[in-house]
Amino acid sequence: MAEEELKMEEGSKKGKLIIIIVAVVVLIAGGGAAYFFLMGDDDPMPVAEGEPMVQGEEGVASALVKTGTALYVAMPRPFVFNVPGSTRDRLVEIKVQLMMRGSDNEEQAKMHIPLIEGTLLKTFSTANADDLVTEAGKIAIRDSALKEVQKIMVDVSGNQTVEEVLFTGFVMQ
Repeated sequence: MAEEELKMEEGSKKGKLIIIIVAVVVLIAGGGAAYFFLMGDDDPMPVAEGEPMVQGEEGVASALVKTGTALYVAMPRPFVFNVPGSTRDRLVEIKVQLMMRGSDNEEQAKMHIPLIEGTLLKTFSTANADDLVTEAGKIAIRDSALKEVQKIMVDVSGNQTVEEVLFTGFVMQ
């Protein structure tokens, strides 16, 4: 009887070992598949650095390929200002971060934060409350802010430095 119990324990140990091995193999295969699908190359066609990339068939203007890691510089305080509206004036608070690529551009942006803040405030002061209520109005003021910041950075440092102006907070009362 002791021999039968010993054989049963050995059999169950082998069964547990096989289950553990199968589970590990399945987890590794699943992890590999997840990595392949999630981290795969999203570019439909390789483009050499510096060459324009055409977007779609609609004839949208070509854009340069963006290379390098995106870096963000947050403006130290939110922009708070009044904007006129058709029925009443509104108070607006916008939190802004700037996106750029390359540590040289990051250093340039950090060095010229007061100049960038002044440019953004000047641009925001041209806004109208009726426009800022709509998504299109917010996009228009953000695009205008990007153009003005890039223009002032070209004047100061010789390159655009900033790739995007991002609104990380937007409140209008």
